[in-house]
Amino acid sequence: MGLTKVIEHIFRRYLPSPFTIAVLLTVLTIVLALVFTENTSEGNHIVAILSYWENGIWNSGLLVFAYQMMLILVLGHVLVLSKPMERLILRITKFVKNTSNAAVLVALPTMLVSFFNWGLGLIFGAILARKVGEYAQANNIPINYPLIGASGYVGLMVWHGGISGSAPIKVSEAGHLRELMGGITNQEVLGQLPEIISTSLTVFSGWNLTLFLLVAISISALAYFLGKQAAPKSVELREYRFQSIGRKSLKGAEKLDYSRIAASVFGGLILLAFLFQYLPALRKLNITPNMLNFFMLGLAIVLHGSFKSFLIAVEEAIGDTAGILIQFPLYFGIMGIMASSGMINGISDFFVSISTDTTLPIFTFLSAGLVNIFVPSGGGQWAIQGPLVLESSLQLGVPLPKAVMALAYGDQITNMLQPFWALPLLGITKLKAKEILPYTLLFMLVGSLIYIGGLLIF
Repeated sequence: MGLTKVIEHIFRRYLPSPFTIAVLLTVLTIVLALVFTENTSEGNHIVAILSYWENGIWNSGLLVFAYQMMLILVLGHVLVLSKPMERLILRITKFVKNTSNAAVLVALPTMLVSFFNWGLGLIFGAILARKVGEYAQANNIPINYPLIGASGYVGLMVWHGGISGSAPIKVSEAGHLRELMGGITNQEVLGQLPEIISTSLTVFSGWNLTLFLLVAISISALAYFLGKQAAPKSVELREYRFQSIGRKSLKGAEKLDYSRIAASVFGGLILLAFLFQYLPALRKLNITPNMLNFFMLGLAIVLHGSFKSFLIAVEEAIGDTAGILIQFPLYFGIMGIMASSGMINGISDFFVSISTDTTLPIFTFLSAGLVNIFVPSGGGQWAIQGPLVLESSLQLGVPLPKAVMALAYGDQITNMLQPFWALPLLGITKLKAKEILPYTLLFMLVGSLIYIGGLLIF
């Protein structure tokens, strides 16, 4: 357990906030571009690099990407706060008997939900862990609550390989690959880029679903085993209350805000339009960010049963998007410098020189895991690392779907080490990072072995 205290100390003492890290990475990229790239413009080199940076920040296509990721998080959070999800969570807690079965009851559903939507899984796992703790406390069931909290966080180690994963769903969108590689001058490489990489080749591929199944089973089994070994700890929790809305003294048009009929009709209309618009793509198993968000918007309105309930949930969820809103443009600026200055070509050539078609996916996995510690955002990481991965893969003949998923696996696995995305869970469960880290580190180790093995076998 001493190791986890050391890790927590290092993170607290030496790792600044994600925004500060983004600023430092921006400055570092500018310096590296000045030192290691040639001035191909007619003007001053530093002026050219700052121009690349500014153009990257305001890249309209990537700003759309940032907004899409914000909606994935917000709408997933909103869905958790609906009455049907509340009933599901409370129903699951009634099966709690001891730490072992409680850990599985939290871990497995959280991973399944997170495979569908990472924002939904993040909050679902946190509230489920909290409610399991409350149920155990009310019924005098001795449990190890930190293990339960850690089990509620494991969705973040499968999310990027799932339906809402930033990299796989973005590359399935027409035009994104060429926009991302816009600064690449190697026409031979650009000529090999497909229009899209369908999610049927990434998220819904047989090998990815197999790896997800293996991780879900293995992590659930490990949680069960740890529950047998972990000593029970006392739990003192106040009841976590789901949102409720009053309906007193409604006048005139106010009634529309609380109308179940109005919400059902409008939400149903969205879902109907979704089917008409996206049914051909669904048949091909190709999911895009717009498809996912459109579906979740209609579903969230229907499940909340009124516009008022939906908007209250949106207000509660919107705070979690602050990091995406302000940090993503900085990451896009870094990408702009790397692409337009030629840094991507140089770094890709280095990876190609030390890799083979077998080892490149492993290097991608490991480097993505390392980058995630400093850039705890799958979308931001894809913006920076994606062009490097794609160009290196094209030069070595590595299948692009495999390369994309190698990055996704590496990014998601070190969430068990990087506590940034655990902050909402820690706030809801009232646990501390040092209490869940001993267990999340073990989850990370097992998950890493499965993903690396999968990249070598498939």
